[in-house]
Amino acid sequence: MDIFNQTNLFSTKEVCKTVYDLPGADVTLFENFFNIEESNKLYKSLLENTPWQQEQIIIHGKLVDYPRLTAWYGDISKDIQYTNTKSKMHLWNDDLLFIKNRIEQEVDVKFSRCLLNYYRDGKDSVDWHQDYKGDQRKNTVIASVTYGATRPFQLKHVSRKDLKRVDIPLANGSLLLMQGATQENWKHKIPKTSKPISPRINLTFRWIT
Repeated sequence: MDIFNQTNLFSTKEVCKTVYDLPGADVTLFENFFNIEESNKLYKSLLENTPWQQEQIIIHGKLVDYPRLTAWYGDISKDIQYTNTKSKMHLWNDDLLFIKNRIEQEVDVKFSRCLLNYYRDGKDSVDWHQDYKGDQRKNTVIASVTYGATRPFQLKHVSRKDLKRVDIPLANGSLLLMQGATQENWKHKIPKTSKPISPRINLTFRWIT
């Protein structure tokens, strides 16, 4: 039985593609990109075998913990300045290569980095932000894969107040592609929730020109 989608008993398990019509963005959701068996197996393996790290950030002069655990993987030999982190970079493992290769069959890029985030419960989150900095945001590809509990992925335009916030539920086995100038024009977040919720592992594969 699917431990993360028990309410969706009549799922066809077919990949469902949704393209979002957002000004200045290229966002596509693939539901069931990884099937239930694959997703549950990968969740368990990633949870147990990832060297999760508790990163910290200085806020108002005080060192505080990130509200989630993280780990970086990628091509060790390449420049990692754009990761904007002092975390240790680990070499790709078999699970990540399997996931990476599957995604690269859908989008014609070769990803060089992956950030893993472990959301332990509803208190773990990530606030409004844009990935990358400066000119790097003008042409990027980020592939976001979710295993575990469904969490809402929210998007809002950086300047246009006439555009409503967009909420995209990222479920077990889903793939969200953000391409082009999405990072330049839109911010995104995973909000906190007080509702009881199971853990979630999210992988964001990165590439820039």
